[in-house]
Amino acid sequence: MSTQFRVSFSLMLITLSLGNTFSKEIHHATDSTQKNNRPNIIIILADDMGFSDLGCFGSEIATPYLDQLAAGGMRMNNFYNCGRCCPSRASLLTGLYPHQAGVGDMLQNKGYPAYQGFLDDSCVTIAELLKQAGYHTITSGKWHVGTEASALACNRGFDKSFTMLNNGSSYYKNGPLYNDGRTVTFMEGCTPVQRDTTYYLTQQITDFAVQALDEQKNNVNPFFLYVTYTAPHWPIQAPQEDIDKYKGHYMGGWDKLREARRAKMIHENIADESWKLSTRFENVPAWETLSEKEKKAWDLKMAIYAAMVNRMDQGVGEILHKLKETGQDKNTLIIFLSDNGGSGDEVRKLNYVIQRNGKPGSAENIDSYDRPWGNVSNTPFRTFKRNVHEGGISTPFIAYYPGVISPGTINPATAHIMDILPTCLDVAQIKYPATFHGNTLKSLTGVSLMENFKNFSIVANQTLFWEHEGNKAVRDGKWKLVYELDWDKWELYDMTTDRSETNDLSAQHPDQVKRLKALHDQWCQKVGVVDWLKIKSN
Repeated sequence: MSTQFRVSFSLMLITLSLGNTFSKEIHHATDSTQKNNRPNIIIILADDMGFSDLGCFGSEIATPYLDQLAAGGMRMNNFYNCGRCCPSRASLLTGLYPHQAGVGDMLQNKGYPAYQGFLDDSCVTIAELLKQAGYHTITSGKWHVGTEASALACNRGFDKSFTMLNNGSSYYKNGPLYNDGRTVTFMEGCTPVQRDTTYYLTQQITDFAVQALDEQKNNVNPFFLYVTYTAPHWPIQAPQEDIDKYKGHYMGGWDKLREARRAKMIHENIADESWKLSTRFENVPAWETLSEKEKKAWDLKMAIYAAMVNRMDQGVGEILHKLKETGQDKNTLIIFLSDNGGSGDEVRKLNYVIQRNGKPGSAENIDSYDRPWGNVSNTPFRTFKRNVHEGGISTPFIAYYPGVISPGTINPATAHIMDILPTCLDVAQIKYPATFHGNTLKSLTGVSLMENFKNFSIVANQTLFWEHEGNKAVRDGKWKLVYELDWDKWELYDMTTDRSETNDLSAQHPDQVKRLKALHDQWCQKVGVVDWLKIKSN
């Protein structure tokens, strides 16, 4: 591995010291969970973070607290999201495919029930069900499942909430990112608020969560905390002291870094040798063809991105320390994941994004880390968020539950973000109702992962489906059929030997293509998928 990708010895000492205290706490956790004492539940969601961006999933970025959660719990390396922020969040909260919850795409109402752009009345959130069962419910961070009053966090089961309704925001300013008149709305409860811009947004999300935990220390009822960081979604902005930790570490370039991450993933048993490194994404130049000036500019972009991930991990550490301080650490299920793969957005090329060209990483700069580094985040897979190849829909997943999950486990079960709600209900000993507040609910499509947590079962979901803006996929056992609208071609892959989707088998197995496409068509009818070209033409 090139020395450019080795975090300096001094940086390693800093990050190890940050994580050391909680590391000891995790590994000394005992089976003290009382069967009649319902556990607390914490879900932490990152935004636009790729499969390989955590240290425990192959990265060189320092993430000591999340690494220690993984060491004390379970990593799942076949866990899927819905490929985009809104659909993934809707699916997580409701236990349904996003189309069933009304959020098949983004927040704009496309005129069809599956694409109305906000949570509908035929679904119920984790918070609504847990609150009804006596849990105190809290959320802090990005909401993004509807701006209608009926879809706000304060009206979907959360007792206490600090939420951003939009897809993104400056980490320092309150102004919009787009020049089309869209505003950025923050709320506390049901009241819009002006965010305090003395806060770095990641820190403000952490502080609200930590304060809410502190207020729970004398509460006899369990709590549910849903922390939804905007990091590391663009614009790439971070405190300078965090950027300085990483500046210069990426001068070896994206080609060597992808190789280094894949090697670490194989060493850590996150990836199999059969997961070949996908070809560098088209239109991304070989690193060695760049000038020194270009290399330094690209190095800085990735340093800022790494700083954002590192600062998010520091926030996770603060939450974990508060959990320990309040004596709740041994009776809490903690889940961490990302809402989609790393982003290929290149905002400097988008004329609808406000252009700010000040100091990189500061409030006066709006930029993204672009496809070359997004390709690294999704190592070893292809494509990005919005797509339904593995790079868009694979998420790093960590579950920590003392006394239930064996420390250091890596579970290969195929699972999906919609499985989180039924898992939470299982943990809290709650049955999913047929109706809620007079509305008939759709039946759950997710399944509980508790047996996977307890018994290391490799059976969770046999068949899974995706559709996002015309991109489609189905995974059934070892087979995955995938279609990208821009390419207008169905591809078939054997996930047991080719998870990185480098060898299209559609020509060799037309029978499987036909079978899987028929399954996908049936699913589309069931959940209300509409042809995307028809939607776009309206």
